[in-house]
Amino acid sequence: MRALEIVSPGSLALVQDLGRPGYAHLGVPPSGALDVTALRLGNRLVGNSEDAAGIETVLGGLTVRATASCTAAVTGPPVAVLVDDRETSSHLPIPLRPGQTLTIGRPASGLRCYLTVSGGIAVPPVLGSRSTDVLSGLGPSPLEAGTTVPLGPVSGIPSGADVVAASSVPPQLTVPVLLGPRDDWFADAASALNAQWTVTAESNRVGVRLDGPPLRRVSNSELPSEGVLTGAIQVPPNGLPLVFLADHPTTGGYPVVAVVRRASLGALAQARPGTLVRFRASF
Repeated sequence: MRALEIVSPGSLALVQDLGRPGYAHLGVPPSGALDVTALRLGNRLVGNSEDAAGIETVLGGLTVRATASCTAAVTGPPVAVLVDDRETSSHLPIPLRPGQTLTIGRPASGLRCYLTVSGGIAVPPVLGSRSTDVLSGLGPSPLEAGTTVPLGPVSGIPSGADVVAASSVPPQLTVPVLLGPRDDWFADAASALNAQWTVTAESNRVGVRLDGPPLRRVSNSELPSEGVLTGAIQVPPNGLPLVFLADHPTTGGYPVVAVVRRASLGALAQARPGTLVRFRASF
């Protein structure tokens, strides 16, 4: 059987594809890879369709053993990769023979690396996706040492055409947002969001929690629960924003002051605690 044996999952390793959108009416989050660009690139490098499932890791440390010949790639922030005891690089196709191990090191910047393998991770799909949803518990459990994940049949030819030098995640992000729908509930929302925020250690796949000067509400209206999107910036009573990521709830009871543009979500997903963030509002 074509498979990967999990020798060590590191701090957290999850199966992720492009998610399960379209089920918000059932209370199901979209889930999926937080850095979509990295997963898509990894799949192209190993000859998969871009929506194939890979493994999302946090701060490296993942070690897998191949049970059959396959091609792997590691994307996300630049990181050292070991095949047995031989060092190779991220962001290129890596051939593996049966019995060889691949280890992802700790990236110098960024949080999440992606391991893709020819054939894709072929765990059973749930609602059309193989993604792990940490909020609802849908999908496969977080990977543990000693478990084996199957690989699907090879469907394409690995290519180095997309090999690029990965850029480091900057220590400060400027994130474009669209104001609304509740920006009028806050005093000068555009200027307030442009303050300097700091990513906190309480951030996870549900959302990025920020610390900084609290946003001041000017409306005392009651807000019934309403639908929220990935990228929505919700402001709880303490005034400190929370940016919802892929495993967010489908409804929320606090006002959403703005929404992060989709193209910037990957950068937020790679932001470590301590990263500085400013939001640039569009009208």
